[in-house]
Amino acid sequence: MLTAGWAVGETHVGRSNAKLIVVANRLPVRRVGEGSKSAWAISPGGLVTALAPILRERSGTWVGWAGEAASEGDSAIRPFKHEGIQNRPIAVSSRDTEAFYRGFSNRTLWPLYHDAVRPPEYHRRWWWPYVGVNRRFAEAAASRASSGDLIWVHDYQLQLAPQMIREREPGAKIGFFLHIPFPPEELFGQIPWRQQILEGLLGSDVVGFQTKLSAQNFSRACRRFTSATGSDTRLKFQGRTVQVRSFPISIDTGAVEAKAGSVRSIEIAAMLRERVGDGRKIVLGVDRLDYTKGIDIRLRAFEELLGRGVYSVDDVVFVQVAVPSREAVEEYVEIRERVEGVVGRINGEHGDVGRAAVHYLYRSLPFDELVGYYRAADVCMVTPYRDGMNLVAKEYVAARTDDSGVLVLSEFAGAAEELRSGAMLVNPHDIDGMAAALHSALAAPDADVKRRMKTMRRTVRRHDVFAWAEGFLEVLAEA
Repeated sequence: MLTAGWAVGETHVGRSNAKLIVVANRLPVRRVGEGSKSAWAISPGGLVTALAPILRERSGTWVGWAGEAASEGDSAIRPFKHEGIQNRPIAVSSRDTEAFYRGFSNRTLWPLYHDAVRPPEYHRRWWWPYVGVNRRFAEAAASRASSGDLIWVHDYQLQLAPQMIREREPGAKIGFFLHIPFPPEELFGQIPWRQQILEGLLGSDVVGFQTKLSAQNFSRACRRFTSATGSDTRLKFQGRTVQVRSFPISIDTGAVEAKAGSVRSIEIAAMLRERVGDGRKIVLGVDRLDYTKGIDIRLRAFEELLGRGVYSVDDVVFVQVAVPSREAVEEYVEIRERVEGVVGRINGEHGDVGRAAVHYLYRSLPFDELVGYYRAADVCMVTPYRDGMNLVAKEYVAARTDDSGVLVLSEFAGAAEELRSGAMLVNPHDIDGMAAALHSALAAPDADVKRRMKTMRRTVRRHDVFAWAEGFLEVLAEA
């Protein structure tokens, strides 16, 4: 595995004097503390982990929002350097945050790109702030770039930025990576601004997706709704060639494995097993509380399993960690109420005094504690209706250093493409099918469990987050 000392600028990605500029919705740092004691700290997350060493090597710049709403007319926080990375903050007002982020990004694009699990909303009053904020990010990125530099734009909030950057710095090499799924052309075609979004993305030299299916969906939409021509992997647009490829994102496998072997994680695992009761098998779910994750249906599958009488509350317990998300949004309030209602019903019908069938944790966990939960769980259920990748699945696999544990995985998660040979794949809309898969997972022979887990562990070791970043940037440098 590549380490934090990786000198990618000299050995892998283009000429050594080409700068790298990362453009993402959020900066790689967050403010901690209050008032005069506040300071910047590196944010957790795979993207920051993968790109920080490259940016330090190249004296690169990260363009993003600091997470603090600015007053109308205020300028952004001045650019600053933190731990070797140049940070270029973008001012985003409360009004823009409401329209660009909570509105267009999360109530139009998010549900649409996740197969319209919830109906998307199309409002012009959200679209124009989306255009304006994208332009602000693009101007900041272009102001830092010269011909031949690499500019890597990330995710659904900034789909117009590649074209806007190209208009200002046509000699730069521009890449875009979408972290969520891209929908089929018939579904994408609903959005009134489909041509503008596609042409924004076609401003890139390389457009990357989590899966081959998303890449195909994008190429087909471009050929249908724009003047682009070509194949699923190579498009011609306005005299340029745009490469369209899948680059499945991953995790810092080595860091998860090291954490799994730490004293703290081992203690957490032992404590969890003691608390739920020795001899009971643990089924684990870890998700952001989002309507795309299928938490309620997963719990109903567990309820179905208990109702069949094959397993009882004395045999198995479900531990669901639900990380709070967008708590002020109506749809998220609704899914929380639904999940908590299912938890209450299962515990009321199948639990006993001192013996809950479902332990429900509505909070985030420190990473070492979360890895302890991964170590303790006999089965991990990752069953979103649709997901770009889902890194929980890969984290669970990386944490199983003894090759134990069973992963029950939605066939509609991007991770299914890489882990299908070891995971038990399910249709998250099929309660009976998920209950049957859970039964099989709990009853699987040790030899079968180890064979499956070893296969998946080889995959996540070989394709970690550093290999993902290197792979994308190599293609971009050669574009």
